[in-house]
Amino acid sequence: MPQMGESIAEGTVSRWLKKVGDAVKRDEPIFEISTDKVDAEIPSPSAGVLIEIRIGEGQTVAVNTVVALLETDAAVAASAPVATAPIATAPAATAPVSADPAPAAATRIAPSAPSAPVAASAGPAASAGSLEERLRTKSSPLVRKLAAEHGVDLAALTGSGIAGRVTRKDLEVFLAAQPAAGAAPVAGASMYAPAGVESHGPLPSPWPGDVVEPMSKIRRLTADHMATARRVAAHVTTFWEIDLTRVARIRGAMRRDFETQTGQKLTYMPFILQAVCAQLKRHPVLNAAVAGTDIIYRKPINLGVAVALEPTGLIVPVLKRADELSLTGLTRGVNDLAARARGKKLNPTEVQDATFTITNPGTFGSLTGTPIIPVGTTAILCLGAIEKRPKVVTGPDGEDTLAIRTCCYFSLSFDHKVVDGADADRFMGDLKRALESIPEAGF
Repeated sequence: MPQMGESIAEGTVSRWLKKVGDAVKRDEPIFEISTDKVDAEIPSPSAGVLIEIRIGEGQTVAVNTVVALLETDAAVAASAPVATAPIATAPAATAPVSADPAPAAATRIAPSAPSAPVAASAGPAASAGSLEERLRTKSSPLVRKLAAEHGVDLAALTGSGIAGRVTRKDLEVFLAAQPAAGAAPVAGASMYAPAGVESHGPLPSPWPGDVVEPMSKIRRLTADHMATARRVAAHVTTFWEIDLTRVARIRGAMRRDFETQTGQKLTYMPFILQAVCAQLKRHPVLNAAVAGTDIIYRKPINLGVAVALEPTGLIVPVLKRADELSLTGLTRGVNDLAARARGKKLNPTEVQDATFTITNPGTFGSLTGTPIIPVGTTAILCLGAIEKRPKVVTGPDGEDTLAIRTCCYFSLSFDHKVVDGADADRFMGDLKRALESIPEAGF
């Protein structure tokens, strides 16, 4: 199990791409993993034959755990017996309980620590800087975020992960036990729910004929992130119609030569990204983060561009320092990130540190939307379908005529805690003027 980032301590084997007995080439994808940060295909370190799979699909194990054996000697591989099926469980010492619940079909060996978290014992406590405490509190980013939201001190719990590491399941069990113990209602619960009642209400039960499927790892993470983001920001959305006729004309004139020279497909997106970067410099509160009562104005402009995954899922790769890129650089960057996101080739650093996000449901025909602001940012821009519409156009002599124009609805969701409506509308007004009067020179 590879280390996919400094804060990643475990990963889930989501799918085996090879089966026992298959020949594998060096750098050929052999299995897929899911972590708190990213889904990725893991390449084989060398050529050989897969002779044993030790960790089955759906199992979560610590980084550096051996998940399979590869025989690199062809002569030995031809005569060596191979396991006929993956082992259902990993050794207890190297297979911690996942930070997320696994599908019901998966089986795990219980760790020696209690499965439910308990308050640290009253015996001699580890010192604040001890290795044991550092391991226990170094939970996944998602667990630390949930703990902070609910006011839970992870150092006061003993979890079921590595060295007593508190997992998401541990935290949920602990929070569920609070009302029974007379604790205060969990922070972040719905304002409409009575004290002690789960904010989501009673869970539905399946009816005869229904199909029940466990959420995928990426779907669970997306659900958690979206629910958190909706709670921490004061969401307001403003809507604008932008005339992209001039952009369409420039794109049409340069498209053939551009694609011949660069080998990249030229869409409307790079023109929009370039205009967004210019306006974020003029309106820095849209390229900021909220830290309690402080506002952090980010110096780099890192654009997150949402990518839909098939059959279901969403990921937001980040184009770092996008304001320093030319139209060609933006095109290459966006196309590359999108292709690798769909091919599960991204690394964790490529989905982190966005300062502003753009989502484009217009590719599916949507006219507009009210997207949720990602945690750690103050705004997200939504692009609707680009289509031709009849518009009233005023001529040079003041006469009004009907014309066919290429238009698109843009919506901006912003955090009203720090972004006023006037700030958001000034940004959108400047973005509209920039795109509608975009110069032909320089591309």
